[in-house]
Amino acid sequence: VQLVESGGDLVQPGGSLRLSCAASGFTFSSYAIGWFRQAPGKEREGVQCISSSSGRTNFADSAKGRFTISRDNAKNTAYLEMNSLKPEDTAVYYCAANRDWGTGCRHHPWEYDYWGQGTQVTVSS
Repeated sequence: VQLVESGGDLVQPGGSLRLSCAASGFTFSSYAIGWFRQAPGKEREGVQCISSSSGRTNFADSAKGRFTISRDNAKNTAYLEMNSLKPEDTAVYYCAANRDWGTGCRHHPWEYDYWGQGTQVTVSS
């Protein structure tokens, strides 16, 4: 089982990034995928999640209207499109997978079965 994030970078405030989460070793289409982030000295927080049926849940109020989660089951990949980035979005971003038995997205990190290694997003001028 593997989740590999990519797409993190240094970007100026107001810029955009698209993060990718490539999955292997499990039935991707049966899992909800969550994006989490962790800034230095802070707890890991949920950003957004997409269920196996592509229902979207926003966890972070700060991400609403700026971030969009999506998935492509044919490519076993989930994405997080991030626009209008702010310095406070700076963090390591992780994707995680949770078996979706029809209950949709889970909020808490400990409810997720598999995790990627993370990708660094830095928003700075």
